[in-house]
Amino acid sequence: MGISAEPIIYGLIFIAVLVLVEGIYLTVFGRSISLNSRLNRRLELLEKGGGREQVLEQLRKEMTQHLQSQGIPLYSMLASKAQKANIAFSPLQLILLMVGLSVVAFIGLSVGTGAETAVRALVSVAMGVGGVYIWVDKKAKARMALVEEQLPDAVELMVRSLRVGHPFSSAVGIVAKEVPDPLGSEMGVISDEAAYGRDMSESLKALAERMDMQDLRFLAVAVAIQSQAGGNLAEILDGLSKVIRARFKLFRRVKAITAEAKWSGMFLSMFPLVVLVAINVIEPNYYDDVKETAVFIPASLAVAGFLIVNVFVMRSLVNIKV
Repeated sequence: MGISAEPIIYGLIFIAVLVLVEGIYLTVFGRSISLNSRLNRRLELLEKGGGREQVLEQLRKEMTQHLQSQGIPLYSMLASKAQKANIAFSPLQLILLMVGLSVVAFIGLSVGTGAETAVRALVSVAMGVGGVYIWVDKKAKARMALVEEQLPDAVELMVRSLRVGHPFSSAVGIVAKEVPDPLGSEMGVISDEAAYGRDMSESLKALAERMDMQDLRFLAVAVAIQSQAGGNLAEILDGLSKVIRARFKLFRRVKAITAEAKWSGMFLSMFPLVVLVAINVIEPNYYDDVKETAVFIPASLAVAGFLIVNVFVMRSLVNIKV
């Protein structure tokens, strides 16, 4: 009884694809693109000698390029996540990256496995496209989580600035200087746009729609109402910061409570597939006695259907809106 090493090779090649795309990204754009950088990217570009208008144009291009390319076939599935992740690669560069990674995966599969050419080609394309999609999705989730965590502190900083007499535009500028990425550069773009004549509430609304975040919509609405009807903006934002922080704490609590159910759902969904792969690796002829019977294919389809239904049911049970 021999155990095939091909499934392990497939997994290692896919991991190598994920590592390679991250390495290429950091090589091209450097540490300034990293979310854990203490100095936000806008300030770093300004320190390198870029003019304010030039830096604003570059950041605005990066922040809107993916949504503007939703018309590209198949790219629309990736555009929204790439926009939320603020991927500095252009849509064309991302597509070329998928092609390049597919070629790398095909070479790896050709060297490490004995699969047919058609199978290797199909799997390599799946690895190239899937690797980039998973990488972008991970970046988007990490960036959105950081924005949600930074927003209450940023609003409180605005409140303190307003209470000492600064106008709202200056308060946003202070946030742009004091808060690291990702929110620092976003607020810096809003501050620069206001300096060139764009209405602050419109910039905040555009940011909220681009990030698709409810708390940012609350901020944009509060600023828009105050600019039209007047009132104490510092008190409004102070109350808003408390609401945002309370929602964030509640979201964390819900996430902790539902963590066990999420892992249970993932285990129930993945375990049958892992067992199927293990059986085929350890005993390739295990299903020979039944796979020619009339009920084998219908039973397999029924099991696959139940697994798919299980994924959606478990996701709906733990998908609690806060």
